[in-house]
Amino acid sequence: MVTVIQTRPEEDAGTPATVPGKRRRGVRAAGKQQHAGWLTYLILIIFAVGSVVPLLYSAIAASHDNARLSERTPPFWFGGRLFDNLERAWNDANMVKAMTNTLFVAGAITVSTVLFATLAGFAFAKLRFRAKNFMMLLVIGTMMVPPQLTVVPLFMAIAELEWTGHLHAVILPTMVSAFGVFFMRQYLVQALPTELIEAARVDGANSLRVVWHVVFPAARPAMAVLGMLTFVAAWNEFFWPIIALTQQNPTVQVALTNLGRGYIPDQGVIMAGAFLGTLPLLIAFVLFGKQIVGGIMHGALKG
Repeated sequence: MVTVIQTRPEEDAGTPATVPGKRRRGVRAAGKQQHAGWLTYLILIIFAVGSVVPLLYSAIAASHDNARLSERTPPFWFGGRLFDNLERAWNDANMVKAMTNTLFVAGAITVSTVLFATLAGFAFAKLRFRAKNFMMLLVIGTMMVPPQLTVVPLFMAIAELEWTGHLHAVILPTMVSAFGVFFMRQYLVQALPTELIEAARVDGANSLRVVWHVVFPAARPAMAVLGMLTFVAAWNEFFWPIIALTQQNPTVQVALTNLGRGYIPDQGVIMAGAFLGTLPLLIAFVLFGKQIVGGIMHGALKG
């Protein structure tokens, strides 16, 4: 009598029978969505509250008059003068002209900085030329120079060119930044493979086509981040515009200084002007924040 012994495929292959079960559990564990702990949510809530409270209190202060704001106990809720103070700040600071000028200045600085910083970062990251490392050290070294040291020669230059009070006196000196060049160089070193550039050149692409079809698509996430940072910095810039511009042709930050003048400055109107100056940035983040974060995450996953 012949006895037939049936064996499982796992035993024939010399693999323990428990492996498929472990493998299935591993697949389920890998596909399981991970959730953040309570400590993570607590830290995020603290940072969110810390970011919203100053803006909220500026709106609260803008809704009161000087008498209420000068009391020993500050107000913690809205008053009845918010729209009156906003209207006064809008008219007294000539906010229409100031916001138009600031939008033009910040937009021009952002476009030029992103463009030139990307081109320079690509050159320092992937091209070969003499004294490349030395020139990169010079670029980084300019980040250590305080901007106050360059004010006098820069103002003498724009005065000689008769640019005082004109917007291009603010745009031209800041068309590119050392931080932007360094930032794009560090990003493109890792995100842009050299083989991709060589393949494009083998296909007959010239330098312009390589930059347009290879470098810019690879650098798009970093360009979005640099553009966001540059736009916010240009919008909030005060030190150089207050020197180069006048109240007849101001940016937002220069126009807001007009609200603080007088024997007794109206703090409610000043806070209303500060709230108006911050509002366009909040609108921009609400409208384009998802695209910026999506570009950053796309670049991180791609890298």
